[in-house]
Amino acid sequence: MTGFPFRSVLVANRGEIAVRILRTVREQGLTGAVVHHAVDTDTPAVRAADIAIEVTGPSPVAAYLDGDQIIEAARAAGIGAIHPGYGFLSENSGFARRVAEAGMVFIGPTPEAIELMGDKVRAARFVAEHGFPVVPKAVEDDDPASFLARARALGPPLLIKPAAGGGGKGMRIVRDLAQLEAECDRARSEAQRYFGDGRLYMERYIERPRHIEVQVLGDAQGNVIHLFERECSIQRRFQKIVEETPSPALSPQTRREICETAAGIARAAGYRNAGTIEFIYGRDGFYFLEMNTRLQVEHPVTEAVTGVDLVLQQLRVAAGEPLGFGQEAVAVSGHALELRLYAEDPARGFSPTTGRILAWSPPPGVRVDAGVALGSRVTTAFDPMLAKVIVHGADRAEAIAKAQQAMHDLVVLGCRTNAGFLARLLRDPDFAAGELHTGLIDEKPALALDEPIDAETAARVLGLAAQALRPIADAAGAAPALHRAMGGWRN
Repeated sequence: MTGFPFRSVLVANRGEIAVRILRTVREQGLTGAVVHHAVDTDTPAVRAADIAIEVTGPSPVAAYLDGDQIIEAARAAGIGAIHPGYGFLSENSGFARRVAEAGMVFIGPTPEAIELMGDKVRAARFVAEHGFPVVPKAVEDDDPASFLARARALGPPLLIKPAAGGGGKGMRIVRDLAQLEAECDRARSEAQRYFGDGRLYMERYIERPRHIEVQVLGDAQGNVIHLFERECSIQRRFQKIVEETPSPALSPQTRREICETAAGIARAAGYRNAGTIEFIYGRDGFYFLEMNTRLQVEHPVTEAVTGVDLVLQQLRVAAGEPLGFGQEAVAVSGHALELRLYAEDPARGFSPTTGRILAWSPPPGVRVDAGVALGSRVTTAFDPMLAKVIVHGADRAEAIAKAQQAMHDLVVLGCRTNAGFLARLLRDPDFAAGELHTGLIDEKPALALDEPIDAETAARVLGLAAQALRPIADAAGAAPALHRAMGGWRN
């Protein structure tokens, strides 16, 4: 490609994904800009940008969701294109449409594709109509009066899901049909709170399922390819923790089938730019779950095994370029794992934690996409993910070994994190054997508990901590030189 029709890209996001996108933007010789709330003024994303634009709102999250303010700020700064990252406005069709109306390029799919695949009910109906497999379900919109009766007819267990949502919000598993109505009320309330849309649907819940997703790329010329699959079965509360590729569950034939199905769905939707088709995979096969019309959090593992810079491909497609390679050119080399480092306390139900980062030393020799640095303040204003640690090995065993070493080398102090939990998970026999499913963490509560510290180590840690306290350190420094030279001598 000789040049982009835009010379600057604004990242309408924050944290590690803003840093990640800015890296490719600047590597292409483009000006990288980012919006930020005041609480994010001194963050790696703002430091990495050529232009930083402050946005305001009644809360930090509200500022990043104010599409009109962001568009107006971008237009005033002469920005040529906007990349939404993931979350916030990334799957907001109205925002994508207003970006184009303002004369800027939206780096993502068309508003029509976002609308089609963003509504989970409409997306599932579209996929089924085109002959692709979907899980049996009951949709409230079809006939609200008979919704509960139709759901009961599917038989337990059932999974309640919001029609307009994602990220696990509003989802409920119901095994006792006597609780169905009450759980629907709770799910509807949560969906209304998070998405402003309380519509629900229910589907047959597949016990011990695996979560498999396929990365797809499409251009404006109608070309669609896949970049193989990712296994995202290690989750808690429907939120992913560890992702990897290739999936240890798939045979070559099943891999080909699921990847070709994903590409077929994207092709049927006339999809362009980067997207992900998600599937539930069980003993009797795989079923379409949903499509995410954006860049995924876990995209680095795909980049690691294929060598394809997905953000660069997004920029090129948004610029009107055709894909520069076909399906036959995409190959997988080795195995990759991504570990999400969260500010949370696994022993307390994975509850979020806060604090200032007092020590930050990422593991050497591996890719770390981080949204924090030394001195960063971690609050409850945003998602608790601090960074992603991505490792690549010749095979799964080597990748796991590298991930274990990375967790050993990682140093982060100032707030509790799930680093110890991740280290224990990597040593778990079922994980090592690739025996994964979305309920694995719930079945192994001991993984969330810190390993006991022996008395000698505890005494040494307490001693070091005591010496770090200001009064004790000042007292030690105030001793006369002669007395200090005596060391530990006692009479």
